[in-house]
Amino acid sequence: MSRVIDSNRKNNETISFAERFVSSECFNEIFKEGMGLVEETANYLDTDGRREAKALSQSISLSYATESMRLTTRLMQMASWLLIQRAVNEGEMTDEQASAEKHKVKIQASTRSSHIKNFDELPARLQQLIKNAERLFDRIHTLDRMIHDAPKTAGEDSSPLTKQFELLQQAFGTDEISVPR
Repeated sequence: MSRVIDSNRKNNETISFAERFVSSECFNEIFKEGMGLVEETANYLDTDGRREAKALSQSISLSYATESMRLTTRLMQMASWLLIQRAVNEGEMTDEQASAEKHKVKIQASTRSSHIKNFDELPARLQQLIKNAERLFDRIHTLDRMIHDAPKTAGEDSSPLTKQFELLQQAFGTDEISVPR
């Protein structure tokens, strides 16, 4: 059962892009991509990755171990985030419950592949998985900010100039400056 976004809204209420997106087919595609990447990475690390790691020099082997753990952690964070969003969309979890769970799931920027020591010496398949996870993470990070940092009602910060007008009103002690809404 998907939640219906428009049913409880007043005519003048803004519907956030993030809410619409989480209930869209595009979100379903990101969900499938994320879960597929988790599965693909697990399969690689359990099979070919193990064989490839054994053939690496000691210093590159350490980089391999470090980056595979970072990749796994990042993918688990993304999967948790995706599952929470899907649960909210399907009515299995409220927005408040999702916000409480959000504190357990850290969607934060981490080391970029371009900053990883010995990245070019890691197995090509691991490099590709890291880059795929990085791209997906960037999209999820953007969505997370849109969902959790956006104003919750239409009246809040409905205009980017609202705060500036309010500061002018305070500075000049007048209500004659109209705030566009």
